Amino acid sequence: MAAKVSPLAGKTVDPNSLVNVPRLVTAYFAGKPDPAVATERVAFGTSGHRGSSLNNAFNESHIVAVSQAVCDHRRAAGITGPLYIGIDTHALAEPALVSALEVFAANEIDVVIDERGGYTPTPVISHAILTHNRGRTDGLADGVVVTPSHNPPEDGGFKYNPPNGGPADTDITSAVEKAANAMLENGLKGIKRISYDRARKASCVHRRDYITPYVEDLANVVDMEAIRSSGVKLGIDPLGGAAVHYWQPIIERYKLDAKVVSDAVDPTFRFMTADWDGKVRMDCSSPYAMARLIGMRNDFDVAFANDTDADRHGIVTRSSGLMNPNHYLSVAIAYLFAHRPHWGRDAAIGKTAVSSAMIDRVASKIGRKVVETPVGFKWFVDGLIGGSFGFAGEESAGASFLRRDGSVWTTDKDGIILGLLAAEITAVSKADPGELYQRLTAELGAPFYARIDAAASPAQKALFKTLTAEKLGVKQLAGEPVTATLTKAPGNGQSIGGVKVTTANGWFAARPSGTEDVYKIYAESFVSADHLSKIQHEAQAALSAMFAAG
Repeated sequence: MAAKVSPLAGKTVDPNSLVNVPRLVTAYFAGKPDPAVATERVAFGTSGHRGSSLNNAFNESHIVAVSQAVCDHRRAAGITGPLYIGIDTHALAEPALVSALEVFAANEIDVVIDERGGYTPTPVISHAILTHNRGRTDGLADGVVVTPSHNPPEDGGFKYNPPNGGPADTDITSAVEKAANAMLENGLKGIKRISYDRARKASCVHRRDYITPYVEDLANVVDMEAIRSSGVKLGIDPLGGAAVHYWQPIIERYKLDAKVVSDAVDPTFRFMTADWDGKVRMDCSSPYAMARLIGMRNDFDVAFANDTDADRHGIVTRSSGLMNPNHYLSVAIAYLFAHRPHWGRDAAIGKTAVSSAMIDRVASKIGRKVVETPVGFKWFVDGLIGGSFGFAGEESAGASFLRRDGSVWTTDKDGIILGLLAAEITAVSKADPGELYQRLTAELGAPFYARIDAAASPAQKALFKTLTAEKLGVKQLAGEPVTATLTKAPGNGQSIGGVKVTTANGWFAARPSGTEDVYKIYAESFVSADHLSKIQHEAQAALSAMFAAG
């Protein structure tokens, strides 16, 4: 990060700074968003609509409008099967579930919720959708997860997964967003809604055991027997998220030597250590947010954590502490393609344009194709469904992979199986993922990777939409000739929303933030830390010149 690390980072959160949950929930029901204000409209990013009720960005009005828009989309698309819905442990999840059920039940949508009134991880919803739809051509299921992922406690989130089980594509989210905002503008007219008491008792609202089917199917994607028989000692931290009630059933079902280091659930997340900026954020790839589990690294052979909806993973090893997500993805790819004989010979590796080039070097070593896409897990859905991707992952610690027989597991990120894979790798390889990464770098070279944020006005951010290689004009980068300047991902020809410049031993990519007045520069060098710094400096200089030229 370009910003200065807060002195509070990595420390237990100050009780005086915790979110006021009653005020937050009151604002959800009492706040009335103004659709004339951009920040108070429904806005679907890469992971659904997110925001806080404290600034009128996530209110009851938003959720009933989005829920009605989802109902209308289902009718237009001919989706008639059940809608699986899950929530995480953020304070706004329960209120949003109430609002959504009032609308779904009024529209007579067959809705499936957790039988215990508990929490349901994102990958479990994807797994449920795909399980229901397997072999079907009609009566297809879809789903909703009420979560803002790892965002701070004051945030809420609402994301839709169509029948393919993965994140909805922009054609769907754009239509839902447009329809929901039209309802906001028209005073919520056209929304069907009944009371929560009636909704709970409605014949179309069904309760289901989400935990058992998912837990019992895990042996078909991870070698659970290898983990059990090895006696590898595991540490698990759900970070107070939706996976909290899944880990003990997994441990008991597969007789693992594992300890859940904390099963606390508290909507203030007071048990967390502060992230880099002093805020509470359940980011399992952050060394500051993961300070508790990192401090226990010597107590376990390998340990892992998930973010609040369990679609991300954080891997902690004795040998290297918290692994950089890119490092673990590289190890996971090398291991899986060597230990999954039933995967197709042509099964490729899906990676985002801002993920480490170490993945490309591993792929070359094992003779597998890399398909590079823009940021967003939605680009991997078709490949995972069809089995043309054996593994797909993002630099932000999100990934999924095929079942052991080569068929689809989930088409959304699954932090639970990535944690269990670290256990399998340790059990089978007799070395933890950190040690295996060191072996890879000894053979393929050690990359230096970093992301920084730089200030950019809305007008400057808009320039990325018209950026071309000619406009950027970079011919050399840190002393090496440029081999490619890309504005579209080579794997699927889709816009990367910015630019990527590559050389033989380094690269940078730049994209504007969708929520802040900054742009993000991802960079990597296979030469040295100094070489990385040169790449970053020259990248910023080239982009500053572009801004100046308008």
